[in-house]
Amino acid sequence: MKINRLLLTLTLALAASSLNAQGLDPKTLTLFKQPADCWPTYNGDYSGRRFSDLKQINQTNVDLLKIEWMYRIRGIGPQRGVGDPTIKSTPLLVNGILYFTIPDHIFAINARTGEHIWQYDFEDQGGHLVGQRGVGMYGEWLYFESPDGWFISLNAKDGKERWRKKIADEKQQYFTTMAPLVVKNHIIVGVGGDAMDVRGYLEARDPDTGELQWRWYTTPEKMGDPGSETWPDLDAMHHGGGMTWMPGTYDPDLNLIYWGTGNANPVFAGQSRKGANLWTACIVALNPDTGKLVWWFQPSPHDTHDWDNVETPVLFDAVINGQPRKLLGQAARAGWFFVLDRTNGKNLVSKPFAGTGNWALGVDAKGQPIPNPAKEPTVDGSMIDMPAMGATNWQPPSYSPLTELFYFTGTQGYGMAVLYDTSEKPQGYGGGPGGNFDTSSALFAMDIRTGAVKWKHEHKGGGPGGGALNGGVLTTAGRLLFTGDSGELVAFDPANGNPIWHQRLTSAVSNGPSTWTLDGKQYLIVGAGDTLYALTLAGKTKAE
Repeated sequence: MKINRLLLTLTLALAASSLNAQGLDPKTLTLFKQPADCWPTYNGDYSGRRFSDLKQINQTNVDLLKIEWMYRIRGIGPQRGVGDPTIKSTPLLVNGILYFTIPDHIFAINARTGEHIWQYDFEDQGGHLVGQRGVGMYGEWLYFESPDGWFISLNAKDGKERWRKKIADEKQQYFTTMAPLVVKNHIIVGVGGDAMDVRGYLEARDPDTGELQWRWYTTPEKMGDPGSETWPDLDAMHHGGGMTWMPGTYDPDLNLIYWGTGNANPVFAGQSRKGANLWTACIVALNPDTGKLVWWFQPSPHDTHDWDNVETPVLFDAVINGQPRKLLGQAARAGWFFVLDRTNGKNLVSKPFAGTGNWALGVDAKGQPIPNPAKEPTVDGSMIDMPAMGATNWQPPSYSPLTELFYFTGTQGYGMAVLYDTSEKPQGYGGGPGGNFDTSSALFAMDIRTGAVKWKHEHKGGGPGGGALNGGVLTTAGRLLFTGDSGELVAFDPANGNPIWHQRLTSAVSNGPSTWTLDGKQYLIVGAGDTLYALTLAGKTKAE
């Protein structure tokens, strides 16, 4: 038995070495239709659609889906401030190896068996450990952000560190969680943190040296620059927030990257920053070679509710009014659904999906909501008809070209926003959520042409594993939609929202599901708490 196990280990090691030596083929990085045996970016391809053309697993046989293997993180105790390890990253699959993360740690495992190959451990010196979205890959190299603002490159073959570069100062309450996005010879990295009124930015780094190629700040540089007219003064502008928490998307044909930016600062107390506060709480399109801003759209102007607008800007093509269009869709934390022309940022759809969107008086000429001053936080509390901290969050959405529907998990109900600091120069948060009422979670399916909710699966309440819709969304050509519901992985019919299959897991789904094929077998991968699961039609349960 020992000899067999040794031979198996040597075989796996040799196979991993050989495969990694090939590196990531740049041809696998595409706008749509990534290769079946590869998941090379956080979203699988550049579009952010999280739609797979695979259909070996489909509506007719999904009831045969079983756990093939499971990998549980061991030897890492509760993490500072957040508890037990939780997988929020989406694993990359390259040459038969899966790479995934939690804060301070990277894991490489055999995608066919779940066998451990190597592990990289980092000891941070600060920053928040609220989440870690994954790694980026360029050739034979991996890229990772530590909680305390280090940009780190590793050899994918063995997990050995190549170099590290400081990209953010944790002493200013920056912290870094996103999965780097590789675009040509640029590694795009962002930052988080909104406790100390610091300024957000996005950077491109050299893949070989880690040196800075460009930095784009999310607020203007000086008064008189474009966008500065939306701030009262330079001080407010340079302390205005706008973090770039999450990975963006990229259109190679247009050579534009699309990114969401976070809330303005001070977070809830907006009296010292009157104006729209560009380019916080925006969708922006940048040239990836220069970092120059090409266009912008602001879903939450003068945000005073902590509604980071970092939800994935999803790219898709569709015919609108008889014309083929290059589109961008986003379900925003502010509770509105938007569809834009991604060539120029022109608005096609703006519609609330949670409540009536009563924090806005309507939309302006660009289709952007007009904030209602009566719904800004007050000392006594201001009620809005959506949850106080937003109607959706970082969990990855999906778009299916088969149904032409946009899917995401969200929340609904009523919320209260309270102002704590009424001074002329507030700092930090200056307020907070005052409670939520009659809330529930739901899986939404949006009509991209009208912004109407085509169907909605509402959670019934109760149950283990969080008692809610959770995790990201994956759709496939097998006419399936996968997401989490109350500690289970659930498959829905994407056409009508009917649940058709479920699998109990040890924890609630905590990342975005993904899928790919190896050796002619389609795998479904999902993270739940500290465990990564692989499911196949011919699977059998196998502990790590």
